[in-house]
Amino acid sequence: MKEKNATQKIVIAALLAALTCITTMVIEIPSPLKGYLNLGDCLVLFTGWMISPLYGFLAAGLGSALADLFSGYVMYAPVTFVIKGVMAVVAFYGYKLLHKKIGTLSSKIITGIAAEAVMILGYFVFEGFLYGFVPAVVNIPANGMQGTVGLVLGCILTQMLEKTNLLQF
Repeated sequence: MKEKNATQKIVIAALLAALTCITTMVIEIPSPLKGYLNLGDCLVLFTGWMISPLYGFLAAGLGSALADLFSGYVMYAPVTFVIKGVMAVVAFYGYKLLHKKIGTLSSKIITGIAAEAVMILGYFVFEGFLYGFVPAVVNIPANGMQGTVGLVLGCILTQMLEKTNLLQF
């Protein structure tokens, strides 16, 4: 596979950021502590598995943070940028480390769970400082549900697109 040049990488990252933003905004279910549940994690994980960690961090973080800004969750945007960016990096390095040893799907599931744990812990800490750690516990199950749906959809999306040979990143 031919290596992409910098312009191509930027365009792919920008496209994935836009898709992440849109996917995050398509369905927004308010959570108990002024956040919202969404489908964006499937694109965050997809981005982490498919492109380099730097571009993945920027695409996942920027797309998710823009969704927060556009949806009126301005206070969450900076934290979302970091959390979703780190999720993509965890997915990338975990997948790179595991996929040859245990297979593609198994490595995606394991790295997706690790990335979603970053999301759950990240928002718990943020909301803990914001609202108190006892009230922040109420969002853990909701974030876990969002993570589970994101992982399942991300695996399905990746498996479908890998079979088409469209993923020549």
